[in-house]
Amino acid sequence: MNLINDPWIPVLRANGSREKITPWKIAEAENPVVEIAAPRPDFQGALYQFLIGLLQTAFAPENEDGWQECWETPPDESEFKTALEKLSPAFELINPEGSAFLQDFDMPDGELKPLAGLLIEAPGGKTLKDNLDHFVKGGTVEGACLSCAATALFTLQANAPAGGVGHRVGLRGGGPLTTLVMPQNDQSTLWQKLWLNVLSNEDFEVVSANGNENPFPWMCETRHSDNKGVTTEPQDVSPLQMYWGMPRRIRFASSDLKEGDCTLCGCQSSELLTHYRTKNYGTNYDGPWLHPLTPYRFDPKKVKPPLTLKGQQGGLGYRHWLGLSCQDDNNGDQAAKITRLFNEERAEFIAELAEVEELPARLWCFGYDMDNMKARCWYDHQMPLLNVADDYRDNFILFVSQILAAAKDAVFLLRGQVKAGWFNRPSDAKGDTSMVDHSFWQATEPAFYELLHSLSNPPENTRHMPSDVARHWLTTVRKSALDLFDEWVLSGDAEDLDMKRITKARRILKSKLITMKSLKELDQIASDLSFQVPAQQGSVESWWWQPVHQTELRHPE
Repeated sequence: MNLINDPWIPVLRANGSREKITPWKIAEAENPVVEIAAPRPDFQGALYQFLIGLLQTAFAPENEDGWQECWETPPDESEFKTALEKLSPAFELINPEGSAFLQDFDMPDGELKPLAGLLIEAPGGKTLKDNLDHFVKGGTVEGACLSCAATALFTLQANAPAGGVGHRVGLRGGGPLTTLVMPQNDQSTLWQKLWLNVLSNEDFEVVSANGNENPFPWMCETRHSDNKGVTTEPQDVSPLQMYWGMPRRIRFASSDLKEGDCTLCGCQSSELLTHYRTKNYGTNYDGPWLHPLTPYRFDPKKVKPPLTLKGQQGGLGYRHWLGLSCQDDNNGDQAAKITRLFNEERAEFIAELAEVEELPARLWCFGYDMDNMKARCWYDHQMPLLNVADDYRDNFILFVSQILAAAKDAVFLLRGQVKAGWFNRPSDAKGDTSMVDHSFWQATEPAFYELLHSLSNPPENTRHMPSDVARHWLTTVRKSALDLFDEWVLSGDAEDLDMKRITKARRILKSKLITMKSLKELDQIASDLSFQVPAQQGSVESWWWQPVHQTELRHPE
C-alpha cells in the first residue's frame, strides 16, 4: 500500500458518510471532508499530524499572503494531487526490497514482536513474561489492517517513550503534548482545520545548516546511536524531519499477512499484519529541537535546552491555558510556534474574514501522560483562543498570571487544610490527594473563562487589572475553596468526625485565603474602584463559560 496513492485515511464527509480516502482528497470541494474518523483518540491526533506534515513538506506557501489565499480558496484537487505524488516513492508501507515508510532503511534481522507492541499502552515483554498484565492485557491484537498498522507506526514514532536499552525516545521526548489551532465551527472542512497549522516557508527553514534537504530518515542509511554511532541534532538533518522523526528501528514482517478482521478498527481485510521486527540503537535525537506543534518550557538561565511540555497526572485545565496559548513567564512555558504565529499574525485576519468580534478559533491539546515506559492516561482537551491587541498583550498576560497565581495558592491552601481536617498529623499522612485539586479546578473553570473574555476586551489604554474582575475572581476562589473544604471534610460518618479539628482547619483556611500574598494583591486591586470593565452588551457566548471538553482514557495503575 502506498500512503499517497491508495485510500487508507478514515474520514467523515459533510453529508455524514464515512469512507477511506487518499490524502489529496482532503481538498475536494464537493461534499468535502470535515473530520478524520480514526478508531482511537491517539490515532486521531496522529493522522492530523501526518496530514499537517504532508502539507508542510509538499505544499507549504511561500509567505503569509500565499497562506491567506489558500485559506480563502483551497487549491484545486488536481493541483494538490500533483504536489503530493512527488512524495509517493517515500510512502510505500510494505516494501521488502527497499525503503518503507517510517521503517529502518536496511535491517535484515531483528527481534520479532507481535504488532500490539506498536501501541504505546501495550504491556512490555517483561510484563508479559512475569504475567503482570493485569489491567492492560497482552495478546489482544491478533492483527491490524494496513491502515491501522500505518497509523500505529506513526503514533509510536511521534510519541515514542523510553523503551529499554537503546530503544530511543521520540524527537520531542516521550509523550509530548501537541497543540493544534482549530476553527470554532465543528463543520469547518478538514482542509481548514489542517491549513491553520501549516507554516509558510518564510517562517520555517526547509534546509539544514549542512545543506541536508531530505526530510525522510527512512530514505537513507539510519543514523545509528550505539557506541560507534552519533546523536542527531537540528543542524544534522532537514528541519522538516521534525514532522517525520524516526527514533525506533522497525520493519513490518510482511511475509505472514493473513485474512480476517482488524482488531483495532473492525474492518475486514485480506492483508492483516501480525508482527514486526525491531532492533535498538536507532536515531538518537538530541539538542534544541523546537517542533512547531508543541509547547516548550525554557530555562530562564538559558543553560539547559528547552523541554517539551508533556501530559501529567491531573490532566489539562485552565491552569495550563497561559503556557499553552501564549506564554507563562512564571515557569518559562511558551506556546507552540504555530499557536504564537496564529496569535500574532493570523487571528486578526481570521476574525475579520468571519466578520465577528469573537475569535472563531480554539486550541486542541492532546498527548499521553507517561510514567517512563508506562502510559498512564491519554488527555484530549480544548481551550479558547483570543484575539488580543498587540499593544495590550503584555498587560493581558500579566493580568491572567495574577489570576492563576491566586488560584494555585488557593489550591495549595485547600489541600493542606483538608488534610488537617482529616488527620491529627497531616504532615505524616501519605496518599494521593489530587482529587481535591481537581475538584477546585473543575469548580472554578467556568468563572475563569468568563473573566478571560472580559480581560480580552478592555477599554482603550488599560494598564491595570479591572477592579471588578479581581473582585469577581476573589469571590469565586474563596467561596469555592470553603465549599469544597466542607464537601471533602464533612462527607464522612458524623460519629467519625473530629469537629474541633475540622473547625480549626476551616478557620485557618478562611484566614489564609485573605492573607496569602497573591490573594492579598488581588484584594488591593479589587478595592480600587477607579477602573471597572463596562458591562458587556448581551451575554457571553456559551463556549466561553461552559467547562471545555476533555477526554481521559485512563488505565488503572
